[in-house]
Amino acid sequence: MRIIETIKNIWKIEDLKMKLGITLLFILIYRFGSFVVLPGIDPASLADLKQQTSGGLLSLLDMFSGGAFSNASIFALGIMPYISASIVVQLLGIAVPYFQKMQREGESGRRKINQITRYLTVAILLLQGPSYLVNLKVQIGQALGGIPENLNSFLGFTMPSVIILCAGSMFVMWLGERMTDKGIGNGISMLIMIGIIARLPQAITQEFIVKMNENGAGGPIMFLFELVVFVVVIGFAILLVQGTRKIPVQYAKRVIGNKQYGGVRQYLPLKVNAAGVMPIIFAQAIMMVPVLFTLGDQEPGGFILSLMNTEGFWHNLILALFIIAFTYFYTAITFNHNQIAEEMKRNNGFIPGVKPGKQTAEYIDMIMSRIVLPGSIFLALIAIMPAFARVFGITTGFSQFFGGTSLLILVGVVLDTLQQIESHLLMRHYDGLLKSGSRIKGRTGSMAAY
Repeated sequence: MRIIETIKNIWKIEDLKMKLGITLLFILIYRFGSFVVLPGIDPASLADLKQQTSGGLLSLLDMFSGGAFSNASIFALGIMPYISASIVVQLLGIAVPYFQKMQREGESGRRKINQITRYLTVAILLLQGPSYLVNLKVQIGQALGGIPENLNSFLGFTMPSVIILCAGSMFVMWLGERMTDKGIGNGISMLIMIGIIARLPQAITQEFIVKMNENGAGGPIMFLFELVVFVVVIGFAILLVQGTRKIPVQYAKRVIGNKQYGGVRQYLPLKVNAAGVMPIIFAQAIMMVPVLFTLGDQEPGGFILSLMNTEGFWHNLILALFIIAFTYFYTAITFNHNQIAEEMKRNNGFIPGVKPGKQTAEYIDMIMSRIVLPGSIFLALIAIMPAFARVFGITTGFSQFFGGTSLLILVGVVLDTLQQIESHLLMRHYDGLLKSGSRIKGRTGSMAAY
């Protein structure tokens, strides 16, 4: 079988085998830490917290943390504070000259920006940590009929727990960075994906049980139909990640010495979704900020309540608008049309009917602007598709995989990881992962910021 042959080829490449081993080790460490409960917390008293995170926006937060949020784990705040800090810093890179200057300084500027992002992450964690603990105490108090005395101590519980939560999230961030350097794929993306995958078996099992109980003999048929729809949605997500618009580029003939170069036509692929899954992650991170700061409030205001209701109209409308806006924003900061035009000019290439240089850059920018709009709308539709799944009676847990952040992250990260593995195989003159020989298209740039 081809899959067995591919595994044998991977095992023969020492460097690739080491990277996969390191990635697996870091994933196991992350999953283990997700079940290490904060000191002083009885895991048996977390039933109300698990119920709170079974639906709504908090269920997405719990999913991103791999279940650590509902487990009151040392990794409970997860990686989202770091992503929120990264969003703020990238926005400052557009509006503030000081950050723009650092972006132009190359590697040294990147190190400074990373350092500022880490400091900002700590600041966010110091604000979110106490809010999480207030909510935790309320949920435990509801389960036990009163908050245990040891949890009311500031020096004995609150302050040490805030420090542990901050350290846990910073460790997760460090773990993701080490996975990127030493392992396969993007570490931060991989950790988020692992948290999502951890929920999938439970979600499928729960959906099957519900369908059997509600529909009797027709339950298995309905369940199989949902699985077929699920596979179709995955196919659309792959098309969104891999879709391109090709622009013809003509390379003029050049004679250097006795050899002739150029004289051929190639195609410049512009991705329909150049921003990848980042607009969805950005939008979700922004919408979670007010919710995190009101966790202990038993009666949140109407606006916060609307944000927390993932099935409601206003939540999905605001989320879709955020996604469309962030798609344009992220494409603008990652896609450099001027650089592409300059490289084409240096290589004696041009777009037929368009003058090289500035006009070529403007033409590429115009084409990119046209394809970003339908791409961003399609991305927004996939993001809010779980709300439509709930309308058709699919359980909350399983509906989150019918599009949305979960599905796009799964598809994007898997394709990106497979692309890196395939590159290692082809570089050592082994067959790739696909029998046809066609290359797997990843989502370069979609998570590169992390």
